[in-house]
Amino acid sequence: MIKLDGFSSIFVANWKLNGNLNFINQFFHQIQIPKDISKCIVICPTSIYLDILSKKKKNFFIGAQNVSQYEGGAYTGEISSNSLRDLKIDFCIVGHSERRQIFYEKNNDINLKSSQLIKDKIVPIICVGETFKEKEKGKTNEVLENQLKECIPDSSNSTNTIIAYEPVWAIGTGLTPSLGEIETTHKFIRENNKKFNNFKILYGGSVKSSNSKGIVALTNVDGALIGGASLKLEEFQKIIKD
Repeated sequence: MIKLDGFSSIFVANWKLNGNLNFINQFFHQIQIPKDISKCIVICPTSIYLDILSKKKKNFFIGAQNVSQYEGGAYTGEISSNSLRDLKIDFCIVGHSERRQIFYEKNNDINLKSSQLIKDKIVPIICVGETFKEKEKGKTNEVLENQLKECIPDSSNSTNTIIAYEPVWAIGTGLTPSLGEIETTHKFIRENNKKFNNFKILYGGSVKSSNSKGIVALTNVDGALIGGASLKLEEFQKIIKD
């Protein structure tokens, strides 16, 4: 398993259901990954291209966007964590708000998926975050506390798990919380349970080159989970260069 404590910052590109072979070939022909080994760069393509990226891997790590909560069995279309391990995948996003909202994933599903990943020495990037309605009602901390309690398995610790705070209302909208709000929320997550004190905590939600430097510089922010901007080569390079 990757040693997380060796990284000063972590940048995760979530390509979602985007990118084809032509895009991948152009992207990796042109991209310049920083040589600073204290920065951890993770690219998460659709699962069908994981093997192709593993052959292009240089100065970056590969992550999956989802995994099955089951180790094996009659679960058509699912991908197991041990299959990801065979491809030398080091990270996997779990509990993204799109998985929760569109595919109805529950906290317990995320907990089970994370447990499988840790068992197979893959780092889960566990996403938590509130909706705009929950934010308006002042329930952000209540929602986060419940998600943290139910999503993060007992086997998680600062060496094998990453937490990503993604306010649902900021994903793909162009809206972002203020730097003060991000810092306050990350501090709440870190202090919610003493076991989270040394966890790497990423921010996600409309991260772009114009705001990434300020976000990553915050005391309790250890990097960024990047959506749309990670598909734009120039934008992504500016983000990971900062």
